[in-house]
Amino acid sequence: MIPDFTQLSLDLAALCRNTAGFIHQEAATFDRARVEHKGLHDLVSYVDQETERRLVAGLRELLPQAGFITEEGTAGPDSQTEEFTWIIDPLDGTTNFVHGLPVYSISVGLMHGQELVVGVVHEVSRDESFRAVRGGGAFCNDQPIRVTDTDDLHGSLIATGFPYKDFGKLDAFLQILGAFMTRTHGVRRLGSAAVDLAYVAAGRYEAYFEFNLNSYDVAAGILLVREAGGHVTQFLTDGDPLFGREVVASNGALHTQVQGVIGEFWRQHDVS
Repeated sequence: MIPDFTQLSLDLAALCRNTAGFIHQEAATFDRARVEHKGLHDLVSYVDQETERRLVAGLRELLPQAGFITEEGTAGPDSQTEEFTWIIDPLDGTTNFVHGLPVYSISVGLMHGQELVVGVVHEVSRDESFRAVRGGGAFCNDQPIRVTDTDDLHGSLIATGFPYKDFGKLDAFLQILGAFMTRTHGVRRLGSAAVDLAYVAAGRYEAYFEFNLNSYDVAAGILLVREAGGHVTQFLTDGDPLFGREVVASNGALHTQVQGVIGEFWRQHDVS
């Protein structure tokens, strides 16, 4: 049975907002000594893990037949299904959270088969709930949002994420960064891919690009951008941005220009 995706998105947004209250409460007294390392510069805390447990429990009530792809593995082994799969990042921006910087979010997307159909990004510090339903538009705190119509790269603001554990492509990335610095209003790096994508959807950025991403970083945000009228692809092609490890999201009008700048240096360095 296919659920009402609009109602499901509202229920999901309520679950994320309620769970964000736990993160906000923990931020006031967080002890950095309780941080663990999953890998080089890849942090995790009990807040990530407990947030994910709460989300998984709530999502199992909302849609018992769904499988899970989760960052912290609290739902057990990843279990993408033929029908429904939740894709969860319980705390996107953990490094910001650990250091007391106020940009971090909950990101939850739902796939029906191979299609993203519901997505919520809840930015905790500003208590902003971004929500999208396939074919039903995108919203911030229940107000419709839309990408900008800027079609001149020189009038745009671009977002990115810096490499933090795989530096083999650093030279290419730095040249791309330099090009965008000189050809746009500027480049921003907030530290949460989910928030960056939500901000493209809301018209706060014209475009965002990053590589070495996971599906849980971008699932909800991809749907937000698309439902707000934007475009999301891989760096040089229209390939799968959900599982393809790299994302370019834009207002659509600038997409070819943004891909063109990236392509100048990505190809030059023989990056595949």
